[in-house]
Amino acid sequence: MARLKLRLPERFPFSTEIAVRVTDLNYGGHLGNDSVLSIAHEARVRFLRRHGFTEADAGGAGILMTDAAVVYVSQGAPGDVLTVEVAVADLSRCGCDILYRLACNRDGREVARVRTGIVFFDYRTRRIVRVPGVFIARCAAAA
Repeated sequence: MARLKLRLPERFPFSTEIAVRVTDLNYGGHLGNDSVLSIAHEARVRFLRRHGFTEADAGGAGILMTDAAVVYVSQGAPGDVLTVEVAVADLSRCGCDILYRLACNRDGREVARVRTGIVFFDYRTRRIVRVPGVFIARCAAAA
């Protein structure tokens, strides 16, 4: 079976630190797949907040995650502090990808790569909408 590969940009305009908690571990004693997505979610919320947005209002529209991909590179352990880098990529009429690189602060090794597909959504009309121009100006243009 071929492994999934996620190409990441050379430059990430945002990074944040998130500690691996004991509740993030799976039965094997390392960072679980569900927790990798939770960590990406937390990093995305911090990224949006940095630009003056929330998931419910990212420049006049909310966002919905349509898909996700996680590629494990190495194990994350309890007590590790991860640097999570975030970038916007593949902007389309109604959405984009948000890319994440998780690396361990202790030794710099990459732990995981994540891609989440995002569409913009008007919660009032319950319809997918165009990417707000202010989102492009603040978030995508920085990539």
